[in-house]
Amino acid sequence: MDRVAGESGPTMDSKFGVLDAFAFVVFAVLIAVGMIAIVSLGQLPGRLARKWGHPQASAVNVAGWIGIATGGLLWPLALIWAFITPSGSSSSGNDRLGRDETEAGTTKQQAPLRKASVDEGMRP
Repeated sequence: MDRVAGESGPTMDSKFGVLDAFAFVVFAVLIAVGMIAIVSLGQLPGRLARKWGHPQASAVNVAGWIGIATGGLLWPLALIWAFITPSGSSSSGNDRLGRDETEAGTTKQQAPLRKASVDEGMRP
């Protein structure tokens, strides 16, 4: 037998070669890209809500980060919330229409606050 008394099995090469370094760099780049993607997705609902003037933009931002922390399960809810404006907020469609008309110079005629009484209508 060719084996030495203290040796058991084949020997392993413990050198750090060029291919090992390349694999390490590829792995580091993949981790960096993954972290950038996670941060970008976490910020997206909050950024959209602030961009469109959502009245609860801070809450949408927090919900987006919590959604990412839950493994992405609640993140779509935060994204949907960024697109939905509450019905009682000042940025509803009717207020926007009213502001646009007054900015364009075409103001609506307001109805009188009270009706003329019968006595006022019969005066000469």
